[in-house]
Amino acid sequence: MIYFLLKGIWRDRSRSFFPILVTGMGVLLTVFLSGFMQGVFNDIIEQNARLETGHLKVMSRAYAELASQKPNDLALYEADSLLAHLRQEYPELIWTPRLRFGGLVDLANAQGETQAQGPANVTALDLSHPSLGEAQRLNLQKSLYKGRLPEQPQEVLMGEEFARRLGIELGQSFSLMGSTMEGSMSFRNYQLVGVIRFGVLAMDRSSLIMNLADAEDFLDMQDAAAEILGYFKGNSYSAERAKSIAAAFNEKQAKNPDEFAPIMLPLRAQNNLGQYVDYANNMSTLIIGIFVLAMSIVLWNMGLLGGLRRYKEFGIRLALGEAKGQIYTALCIESLLIGGLGSFLGTLVGLGLCYYLQLYGIDLDGALEQSNVMMPSVFRAKLTVELLYIGFIPGLLASLLGSMLAGLGIYQRSTANLFKELEA
Repeated sequence: MIYFLLKGIWRDRSRSFFPILVTGMGVLLTVFLSGFMQGVFNDIIEQNARLETGHLKVMSRAYAELASQKPNDLALYEADSLLAHLRQEYPELIWTPRLRFGGLVDLANAQGETQAQGPANVTALDLSHPSLGEAQRLNLQKSLYKGRLPEQPQEVLMGEEFARRLGIELGQSFSLMGSTMEGSMSFRNYQLVGVIRFGVLAMDRSSLIMNLADAEDFLDMQDAAAEILGYFKGNSYSAERAKSIAAAFNEKQAKNPDEFAPIMLPLRAQNNLGQYVDYANNMSTLIIGIFVLAMSIVLWNMGLLGGLRRYKEFGIRLALGEAKGQIYTALCIESLLIGGLGSFLGTLVGLGLCYYLQLYGIDLDGALEQSNVMMPSVFRAKLTVELLYIGFIPGLLASLLGSMLAGLGIYQRSTANLFKELEA
């Protein structure tokens, strides 16, 4: 029967071309939007993980309650021993401390007078131990617009937009003013050795990158750490494994009443990233549902028109003794074949578009000039295994529903009137 129906679809392309075209367009949009949205959300989550949250983060309980304010006065004490414990207890992760704080950059002219000032968001990384992979994790080498990475003490990197606004050049020195962990004023001179372009406007406007040792000296935070970030080796993030590690660690600290006791948070529990992941999944489900409904309505109407055109065909088949159920079943199988062909073509084109956007992306740098949200300026799609079949769900379902609704007219045919119609 399937071979017979395929021959009918091929020979009478006037009744199959538009259903295949409509199904293919719907499936194309489903696959493309699913891949694009998944890519955007994954990029946002991955970028947050690399720049701020890690796959897991350890901090003090007091710090965690005010984490958005970066209160270094609530940092972890005896951080070196805690770091050694984490590396021994959880060797599957790379553990690295980080510091973040704010300060005021003061650039002086040749006469020693202030030439320009600007607030800086300082991120301190352990760049002295390449095995931790901090430079690679933040893509510092690739993001380097000009200059080089810090190699000596008191050398720093600065965001491109920040450097342009200050009018500072490579090799120039500037003063950084801020406060220590205990609240005392702190002043240090640093030399600019590199300008970076993250592609994240919120960072390029005010970021300073320095070595962790320089930051500890500036903040008077020897053997203290604001945050200790953990990354799965190979960046193979596992949400379930991260959740179980955090739960086991926190359970051991549950009986410790000290507000400075360490607490571990997985990626999903930080910066509302769990909501982002759930939102992405819900949006994918919503997109499929919308296209199933829309295509079902369109294919239903097309099925009704096709049914009217095939009214006499159904009558002849009934007059020849074919049961109504057989005709209805053949119509449904035919719709599945048409839906399958349209879904295959739509999936093929959709995957091609997703692959192109995965390689090149869409540059929205200009549209995000006023944005303060940490998100990439180039949005990319992502090819996943589920894109191979996700389009067939609305494609086959919509085609089948449309034909099932339109085919109900077969059961309304009166066999007694068939011969009168045929004589006419």
